[in-house]
Amino acid sequence: MMKTLLNPTRARRLAALTLSALLFGQAALQAEPLKIAYSDWPGWVAWEIGIKKEWFKEEGVEVEFEWYDYVASMDAYAAGQLDAVSMTNGDALVTGATGKPSVGILINDYSNGNDMVVAKPGIESLADLAGKKIGLEEGFVTHLLFLKGMEAFGLDTESVTIVNTPTNETPQVLASGAVDAIAAWQPSSGEALKLVSGSKPIFTSANAPGIIYDILYVDPESLEKRRDDWKKVIKVWYKIVAFMEDEDNLDEALEILSSRVSISPEEYEPFLDGTYILSAEEVKSVWEKADGLDSVYGSSVISDEFNVKYEVYEKSLETEKYLDPSLTLEVLAEMAE
Repeated sequence: MMKTLLNPTRARRLAALTLSALLFGQAALQAEPLKIAYSDWPGWVAWEIGIKKEWFKEEGVEVEFEWYDYVASMDAYAAGQLDAVSMTNGDALVTGATGKPSVGILINDYSNGNDMVVAKPGIESLADLAGKKIGLEEGFVTHLLFLKGMEAFGLDTESVTIVNTPTNETPQVLASGAVDAIAAWQPSSGEALKLVSGSKPIFTSANAPGIIYDILYVDPESLEKRRDDWKKVIKVWYKIVAFMEDEDNLDEALEILSSRVSISPEEYEPFLDGTYILSAEEVKSVWEKADGLDSVYGSSVISDEFNVKYEVYEKSLETEKYLDPSLTLEVLAEMAE
Protein backbone atom coordinates (compact mmCIF):
# COMPACT_ATOMS: atom_id res chain seq x y z
CA MET A 1 0.00 0.00 0.00
CA MET A 2 1.47 3.37 -1.01
CA LYS A 3 1.93 6.04 1.65
CA THR A 4 1.11 9.61 0.72
CA LEU A 5 4.00 11.90 1.64
CA LEU A 6 3.58 15.61 2.31
CA ASN A 7 6.13 17.80 0.70
CA PRO A 8 8.42 19.46 3.28
CA THR A 9 6.98 22.97 2.84
CA ARG A 10 3.42 21.81 3.31
CA ALA A 11 4.40 19.74 6.33
CA ARG A 12 6.03 22.72 7.99
CA ARG A 13 2.96 24.87 7.33
CA LEU A 14 0.68 22.23 8.80
CA ALA A 15 2.87 21.93 11.88
CA ALA A 16 2.86 25.69 12.32
CA LEU A 17 -0.92 25.84 12.00
CA THR A 18 -1.31 23.04 14.54
CA LEU A 19 1.00 24.80 16.99
CA SER A 20 -0.87 28.07 16.50
CA ALA A 21 -4.18 26.35 17.20
CA LEU A 22 -2.80 24.83 20.38
CA LEU A 23 -1.39 28.14 21.56
CA PHE A 24 -4.66 29.91 20.75
CA GLY A 25 -6.60 27.33 22.71
CA GLN A 26 -4.24 27.68 25.67
CA ALA A 27 -4.49 31.47 25.55
CA ALA A 28 -8.28 31.26 25.43
CA LEU A 29 -8.20 29.01 28.49
CA GLN A 30 -5.94 31.43 30.36
CA ALA A 31 -8.21 34.33 29.44
CA GLU A 32 -11.12 32.79 31.33
CA PRO A 33 -11.66 34.97 34.41
CA LEU A 34 -11.13 33.50 37.85
CA LYS A 35 -14.54 33.32 39.51
CA ILE A 36 -14.30 34.28 43.17
CA ALA A 37 -17.22 34.40 45.61
CA TYR A 38 -17.27 36.94 48.41
CA SER A 39 -19.92 37.90 50.92
CA ASP A 40 -20.88 40.38 53.63
CA TRP A 41 -17.88 40.24 55.96
CA PRO A 42 -15.52 43.25 56.27
CA GLY A 43 -12.37 41.28 55.46
CA TRP A 44 -14.00 40.07 52.25
CA VAL A 45 -15.89 43.24 51.35
CA ALA A 46 -12.40 44.79 51.28
CA TRP A 47 -11.85 43.10 47.91
CA GLU A 48 -14.15 45.82 46.60
CA ILE A 49 -11.27 48.32 46.87
CA GLY A 50 -9.19 46.34 44.40
CA ILE A 51 -12.20 45.94 42.13
CA LYS A 52 -13.06 49.65 42.11
CA LYS A 53 -9.47 50.73 41.58
CA GLU A 54 -8.95 48.17 38.77
CA TRP A 55 -5.85 46.77 40.43
CA PHE A 56 -6.54 43.28 39.11
CA LYS A 57 -6.40 44.65 35.58
CA GLU A 58 -3.12 46.38 36.42
CA GLU A 59 -1.68 43.06 37.59
CA GLY A 60 -2.82 41.36 34.41
CA VAL A 61 -5.27 38.89 35.89
CA GLU A 62 -8.91 38.55 34.84
CA VAL A 63 -11.27 38.05 37.79
CA GLU A 64 -15.00 38.00 38.36
CA PHE A 65 -16.00 38.63 41.97
CA GLU A 66 -19.48 37.22 42.53
CA TRP A 67 -21.55 38.49 45.49
CA TYR A 68 -23.40 35.84 47.53
CA ASP A 69 -24.98 35.21 50.86
CA TYR A 70 -22.34 33.33 52.81
CA VAL A 71 -23.90 29.86 52.92
CA ALA A 72 -24.99 30.15 49.28
CA SER A 73 -21.38 30.93 48.29
CA MET A 74 -20.19 27.66 49.80
CA ASP A 75 -22.96 25.76 48.07
CA ALA A 76 -22.02 27.33 44.73
CA TYR A 77 -18.37 26.41 45.24
CA ALA A 78 -19.26 22.82 46.15
CA ALA A 79 -21.37 22.65 42.97
CA GLY A 80 -18.33 23.56 40.86
CA GLN A 81 -19.57 27.02 39.83
CA LEU A 82 -16.57 28.90 41.25
CA ASP A 83 -12.79 28.85 41.26
CA ALA A 84 -12.59 30.16 44.81
CA VAL A 85 -14.72 31.17 47.76
CA SER A 86 -14.21 33.23 50.90
CA MET A 87 -14.74 31.01 53.96
CA THR A 88 -13.70 30.62 57.56
CA ASN A 89 -11.12 27.94 58.23
CA GLY A 90 -13.69 25.84 60.07
CA ASP A 91 -16.32 26.07 57.35
CA ALA A 92 -13.79 25.13 54.68
CA LEU A 93 -13.36 21.81 56.47
CA VAL A 94 -17.13 21.28 56.47
CA THR A 95 -17.35 22.06 52.76
CA GLY A 96 -14.47 19.69 52.08
CA ALA A 97 -15.86 16.83 54.13
CA THR A 98 -19.39 17.09 52.78
CA GLY A 99 -18.95 18.61 49.32
CA LYS A 100 -15.68 19.67 47.75
CA PRO A 101 -12.18 20.19 49.19
CA SER A 102 -10.33 23.48 48.81
CA VAL A 103 -6.96 25.02 49.59
CA GLY A 104 -6.58 28.20 51.62
CA ILE A 105 -3.94 30.41 50.02
CA LEU A 106 -4.60 33.82 51.59
CA ILE A 107 -5.58 34.80 55.14
CA ASN A 108 -7.58 38.00 55.07
CA ASP A 109 -8.20 38.52 58.78
CA TYR A 110 -9.36 37.04 62.02
CA SER A 111 -12.59 37.98 63.72
CA ASN A 112 -11.90 40.46 66.50
CA GLY A 113 -15.33 41.09 67.99
CA ASN A 114 -17.76 40.93 65.06
CA ASP A 115 -18.78 37.38 66.06
CA MET A 116 -20.80 37.72 69.25
CA VAL A 117 -23.00 36.11 71.83
CA VAL A 118 -25.71 38.78 72.23
CA ALA A 119 -28.04 38.54 75.23
CA LYS A 120 -31.33 40.21 76.08
CA PRO A 121 -31.51 42.77 78.91
CA GLY A 122 -30.91 41.30 82.35
CA ILE A 123 -28.32 38.77 81.21
CA GLU A 124 -24.85 40.06 82.02
CA SER A 125 -22.61 37.05 81.40
CA LEU A 126 -22.46 33.55 79.96
CA ALA A 127 -23.05 32.19 83.47
CA ASP A 128 -26.47 33.87 83.47
CA LEU A 129 -27.54 31.66 80.54
CA ALA A 130 -27.90 28.58 82.76
CA GLY A 131 -31.39 27.17 82.24
CA LYS A 132 -32.01 29.48 79.29
CA LYS A 133 -32.11 29.25 75.49
CA ILE A 134 -29.61 30.46 72.89
CA GLY A 135 -30.34 30.69 69.18
CA LEU A 136 -27.44 29.83 66.89
CA GLU A 137 -26.68 27.92 63.70
CA GLU A 138 -25.41 24.53 64.82
CA GLY A 139 -22.11 23.45 63.34
CA PHE A 140 -21.06 26.96 62.32
CA VAL A 141 -18.30 29.12 63.75
CA THR A 142 -20.50 30.98 66.24
CA HIS A 143 -21.51 27.63 67.74
CA LEU A 144 -17.80 26.94 68.30
CA LEU A 145 -17.33 30.45 69.71
CA PHE A 146 -20.15 29.93 72.22
CA LEU A 147 -18.77 26.58 73.35
CA LYS A 148 -15.25 28.01 73.73
CA GLY A 149 -16.66 30.81 75.82
CA MET A 150 -18.47 28.40 78.11
CA GLU A 151 -15.33 26.29 78.37
CA ALA A 152 -13.16 29.33 79.18
CA PHE A 153 -15.32 30.16 82.20
CA GLY A 154 -15.73 26.53 83.31
CA LEU A 155 -19.46 26.55 82.56
CA ASP A 156 -21.61 23.52 81.74
CA THR A 157 -22.70 23.66 78.09
CA GLU A 158 -25.51 21.23 78.91
CA SER A 159 -27.10 23.86 81.15
CA VAL A 160 -28.09 25.89 78.08
CA THR A 161 -30.64 24.82 75.47
CA ILE A 162 -29.46 25.44 71.92
CA VAL A 163 -32.16 26.40 69.44
CA ASN A 164 -30.85 25.74 65.92
CA THR A 165 -31.43 29.01 64.01
CA PRO A 166 -30.13 30.25 60.64
CA THR A 167 -27.69 33.05 61.41
CA ASN A 168 -29.54 35.66 59.34
CA GLU A 169 -32.71 34.96 61.36
CA THR A 170 -31.13 35.28 64.81
CA PRO A 171 -31.96 39.00 65.32
CA GLN A 172 -35.66 38.39 64.77
CA VAL A 173 -35.65 35.30 66.98
CA LEU A 174 -34.03 37.25 69.83
CA ALA A 175 -36.52 40.10 69.37
CA SER A 176 -39.44 37.65 69.47
CA GLY A 177 -38.47 36.44 72.94
CA ALA A 178 -38.19 32.83 71.78
CA VAL A 179 -34.57 32.75 73.02
CA ASP A 180 -32.62 34.61 75.68
CA ALA A 181 -29.46 35.09 73.63
CA ILE A 182 -28.10 34.48 70.16
CA ALA A 183 -24.69 33.81 68.64
CA ALA A 184 -24.08 35.44 65.26
CA TRP A 185 -21.56 37.30 63.13
CA GLN A 186 -21.86 40.74 61.56
CA PRO A 187 -24.10 42.06 60.19
CA SER A 188 -26.59 39.82 62.04
CA SER A 189 -25.00 40.40 65.44
CA GLY A 190 -25.16 44.16 64.93
CA GLU A 191 -28.76 43.95 63.78
CA ALA A 192 -29.68 42.08 66.97
CA LEU A 193 -28.10 44.82 69.10
CA LYS A 194 -30.14 47.45 67.24
CA LEU A 195 -33.37 45.48 67.23
CA VAL A 196 -33.45 44.55 70.92
CA SER A 197 -33.16 47.60 73.15
CA GLY A 198 -30.80 47.01 76.05
CA SER A 199 -29.24 43.88 74.56
CA LYS A 200 -25.48 43.52 74.83
CA PRO A 201 -22.58 41.27 73.74
CA ILE A 202 -21.55 39.02 76.63
CA PHE A 203 -18.80 37.15 74.77
CA THR A 204 -17.16 37.91 71.40
CA SER A 205 -14.41 36.70 69.13
CA ALA A 206 -12.20 39.43 70.61
CA ASN A 207 -12.12 37.21 73.71
CA ALA A 208 -10.76 34.33 71.60
CA PRO A 209 -8.64 35.87 68.80
CA GLY A 210 -7.74 33.33 66.14
CA ILE A 211 -10.68 31.05 66.71
CA ILE A 212 -12.10 32.28 63.38
CA TYR A 213 -9.74 32.98 60.48
CA ASP A 214 -11.26 34.34 57.26
CA ILE A 215 -9.51 32.96 54.20
CA LEU A 216 -9.59 32.76 50.40
CA TYR A 217 -10.03 29.07 49.51
CA VAL A 218 -9.27 27.89 45.98
CA ASP A 219 -10.25 24.85 43.93
CA PRO A 220 -7.15 22.59 43.94
CA GLU A 221 -7.36 22.07 40.16
CA SER A 222 -7.54 25.80 39.49
CA LEU A 223 -4.62 26.37 41.85
CA GLU A 224 -2.49 23.83 40.03
CA LYS A 225 -3.29 25.18 36.55
CA ARG A 226 -3.17 28.90 37.29
CA ARG A 227 -0.79 29.34 40.17
CA ASP A 228 0.75 32.50 38.74
CA ASP A 229 -2.68 34.11 38.36
CA TRP A 230 -3.51 33.32 41.98
CA LYS A 231 -0.25 34.93 43.04
CA LYS A 232 -1.40 38.08 41.23
CA VAL A 233 -4.67 37.98 43.18
CA ILE A 234 -2.68 37.78 46.42
CA LYS A 235 -0.50 40.68 45.30
CA VAL A 236 -3.61 42.80 44.79
CA TRP A 237 -4.81 41.86 48.27
CA TYR A 238 -1.66 43.28 49.85
CA LYS A 239 -2.12 46.48 47.85
CA ILE A 240 -5.57 46.66 49.42
CA VAL A 241 -4.12 46.05 52.89
CA ALA A 242 -1.51 48.79 52.39
CA PHE A 243 -4.24 51.16 51.22
CA MET A 244 -6.38 50.45 54.28
CA GLU A 245 -3.44 50.81 56.67
CA ASP A 246 -2.93 54.41 55.57
CA GLU A 247 -5.19 56.58 57.75
CA ASP A 248 -5.38 59.17 54.98
CA ASN A 249 -7.39 56.62 52.97
CA LEU A 250 -9.91 55.77 55.71
CA ASP A 251 -12.75 57.92 54.39
CA GLU A 252 -12.36 56.59 50.85
CA ALA A 253 -12.09 52.99 52.08
CA LEU A 254 -15.24 53.33 54.18
CA GLU A 255 -17.10 54.86 51.24
CA ILE A 256 -16.17 51.92 49.00
CA LEU A 257 -16.93 49.24 51.60
CA SER A 258 -20.20 50.71 52.81
CA SER A 259 -21.50 51.23 49.27
CA ARG A 260 -21.13 47.49 48.61
CA VAL A 261 -23.58 46.70 51.42
CA SER A 262 -25.78 49.79 51.04
CA ILE A 263 -25.23 51.45 54.40
CA SER A 264 -23.52 54.69 55.41
CA PRO A 265 -19.77 54.93 56.03
CA GLU A 266 -20.52 55.92 59.62
CA GLU A 267 -22.54 52.75 60.16
CA TYR A 268 -19.85 50.63 58.56
CA GLU A 269 -16.86 51.88 60.54
CA PRO A 270 -17.54 49.78 63.70
CA PHE A 271 -17.54 46.62 61.55
CA LEU A 272 -13.91 47.29 60.68
CA ASP A 273 -13.06 47.61 64.37
CA GLY A 274 -14.31 44.05 64.91
CA THR A 275 -12.22 42.65 62.06
CA TYR A 276 -8.46 42.35 62.44
CA ILE A 277 -7.04 42.52 58.93
CA LEU A 278 -3.58 41.00 59.05
CA SER A 279 -0.66 43.01 57.71
CA ALA A 280 1.92 41.49 55.39
CA GLU A 281 4.31 41.12 58.33
CA GLU A 282 1.79 39.78 60.85
CA VAL A 283 0.47 37.06 58.59
CA LYS A 284 3.84 35.29 58.40
CA SER A 285 3.67 34.04 61.99
CA VAL A 286 0.03 33.01 61.57
CA TRP A 287 1.11 30.75 58.69
CA GLU A 288 3.66 28.94 60.90
CA LYS A 289 2.67 25.45 62.01
CA ALA A 290 1.91 25.46 65.73
CA ASP A 291 -0.72 24.45 68.25
CA GLY A 292 -3.28 26.96 69.50
CA LEU A 293 -5.17 29.87 68.03
CA ASP A 294 -2.17 32.02 67.06
CA SER A 295 -1.55 29.65 64.12
CA VAL A 296 -4.09 28.97 61.39
CA TYR A 297 -2.95 25.34 61.57
CA GLY A 298 -3.68 25.08 65.29
CA SER A 299 -6.98 26.90 64.87
CA SER A 300 -8.03 24.52 62.10
CA VAL A 301 -7.27 21.48 64.25
CA ILE A 302 -9.55 22.93 66.96
CA SER A 303 -12.29 23.48 64.36
CA ASP A 304 -11.88 19.93 63.08
CA GLU A 305 -12.22 18.49 66.58
CA PHE A 306 -15.38 20.55 67.09
CA ASN A 307 -16.85 19.39 63.78
CA VAL A 308 -16.28 15.73 64.59
CA LYS A 309 -17.52 16.03 68.17
CA TYR A 310 -20.77 17.64 67.08
CA GLU A 311 -21.18 15.27 64.12
CA VAL A 312 -20.90 17.95 61.45
CA TYR A 313 -18.94 15.25 59.67
CA GLU A 314 -17.84 11.77 60.76
CA LYS A 315 -14.05 11.52 60.69
CA SER A 316 -11.22 13.90 61.46
CA LEU A 317 -9.64 15.51 58.38
CA GLU A 318 -6.03 16.12 57.41
CA THR A 319 -6.35 19.82 58.06
CA GLU A 320 -2.89 20.66 56.69
CA LYS A 321 -4.09 19.72 53.20
CA TYR A 322 -6.54 22.64 53.36
CA LEU A 323 -3.77 25.21 53.75
CA ASP A 324 -0.95 26.33 51.47
CA PRO A 325 1.11 29.36 52.59
CA SER A 326 3.61 29.11 49.75
CA LEU A 327 1.96 31.57 47.37
CA THR A 328 1.54 34.26 50.02
CA LEU A 329 5.11 33.82 51.24
CA GLU A 330 6.44 34.04 47.68
CA VAL A 331 4.45 37.22 47.00
CA LEU A 332 5.63 38.82 50.25
CA ALA A 333 9.25 37.93 49.46
CA GLU A 334 8.92 39.46 45.97
CA MET A 335 7.34 42.59 47.44
CA ALA A 336 10.27 42.98 49.83
CA GLU A 337 12.90 42.90 47.05
